[in-house]
Amino acid sequence: MPTIHSRFLFSVLLFWTLTARADVALAPLFRDGAVLQQGKPVPVWGRAAAGEKITVVFGGQTIGATAGADGRWVVVLAPLAASTLGADLVARGQNIVIVHDVVVGEVWLCSGQSNMEWPVERAQDAAKEIAAAHYPLIRQVQIERTVADTPRDTVGGEWQPALPATVGKFTAVGYFFARDLFQKLGVPIGIVHSSWGGTPIESWLSPAALASNPAFAIVSERWRKNLAEYPANKPAYDATFAGWTKAEAAAQAQGAAAYAAFLKRQPRPRTPRGPGDSWTPTGPFNGMISPLLPYALRGALWYQGESNSERPSEYRALFAALITSWRAHFGQGDIPFYWVSLANYKMPSDPTGVAFAFIREAQAQALALPNTGQALAIDIGSPDTIHPTNKQEVGRRLALIAKARVYHIPCDWSGPVFAGATPERGAMRVRFAHDEGGLVAHDRPVQSLEVAGADRKFQPAQGRIEGATLIVSTREVPAPVAVRYAWKNAPEANLFNGAGLPAAPFRSDNW
Repeated sequence: MPTIHSRFLFSVLLFWTLTARADVALAPLFRDGAVLQQGKPVPVWGRAAAGEKITVVFGGQTIGATAGADGRWVVVLAPLAASTLGADLVARGQNIVIVHDVVVGEVWLCSGQSNMEWPVERAQDAAKEIAAAHYPLIRQVQIERTVADTPRDTVGGEWQPALPATVGKFTAVGYFFARDLFQKLGVPIGIVHSSWGGTPIESWLSPAALASNPAFAIVSERWRKNLAEYPANKPAYDATFAGWTKAEAAAQAQGAAAYAAFLKRQPRPRTPRGPGDSWTPTGPFNGMISPLLPYALRGALWYQGESNSERPSEYRALFAALITSWRAHFGQGDIPFYWVSLANYKMPSDPTGVAFAFIREAQAQALALPNTGQALAIDIGSPDTIHPTNKQEVGRRLALIAKARVYHIPCDWSGPVFAGATPERGAMRVRFAHDEGGLVAHDRPVQSLEVAGADRKFQPAQGRIEGATLIVSTREVPAPVAVRYAWKNAPEANLFNGAGLPAAPFRSDNW
């Protein structure tokens, strides 16, 4: 029979348990230093005890809600005006939660794999950029890496201002994009940074999106095979890794040159894919995107595709599904969705030499969706590394798209885009859209051109700029019927428009 003492302890424990459950809690992005989106309804949500009355106060508005049976509650603030002066956001229930220094401006979600995750401290001219970062109204929240089997509503992450002590950890692409916008708009810019290096696109699909197309069953089947093979693969990996670690230590002892040579000759063994891995289909979405829903955004930036380069034929449908499903989950209509077309990289593991070309094509095909755009990096990559450091220009090109298409600031935002090609007297005449200022190849003829005849065998070709068109030919193909430009993993891409923006790789065929 329980003693009075034990009953008392149980009562105290029950009281604190019930009290904890009753506490009002805000969703993860509502933390000190948050940036809220201007000019559109702003959902504010969280958890409390079932049936608890909640009041949210911000920006002169006071709005009430009642927590549902599951403890969830949400209010929607009327559109807010931009504000650079930090204010408190207050949520009251049985307790009070105060979020300090909340500003209002423009909020962009930045996601993808390592080239989005790549920090300012590893970008070109990093020391100079960090020293010059005095932008307390540019703020980033870096979402904690999380894999989950089902959609979550909590995740770690804190808002930080862009200052020398903090900006080094910001996404470089996101920061340079935000800095460009801030210098033009003069309003706070929020970067919601949720990316993970090395992840494939299927990791970022929602469960609903993955189930939306029967063709995506191959993704789930491939993962089931990984899980089935993991118990046998893990011990073998452990043994291999132990041997590699010893060899690595020996190489390090011989000096930097020997260590670099070792890593090139014998790279770190790859961990077998298994439970909790970042490649889990829907795993990062569940853990790193779901908790953000439905935070008010202006738009999203995406830099990913390298990890899907072995299967470009799948990417077109997966990418379209990601865009449409994210928009549906955020519930704010067709918010702008802009991405980076993959940079030039040799990709030694690809014997065809064109896998990246087909991924770029799959990315470009998503331009058929409304409010989409792509920034090219075909001319600013580093062919020998998958991580080019010139993230400043990548951010600038993304910002050009946003300035022109979201903020209606007149500017050239796209390089030449293939608009058609026709055979003409032993050559192919290529037409372009976005050829403002004419076509330019700088100090060399246009490189990376190919034509093919009816035999479908492509041969290197020469190009001649003629007005706003490009004439492409070679003696090797007297009757060409198809033309390609920069259709390689790491082409020399030197065709631009007068605004200095590069032409997108293209092919006129569908072979």
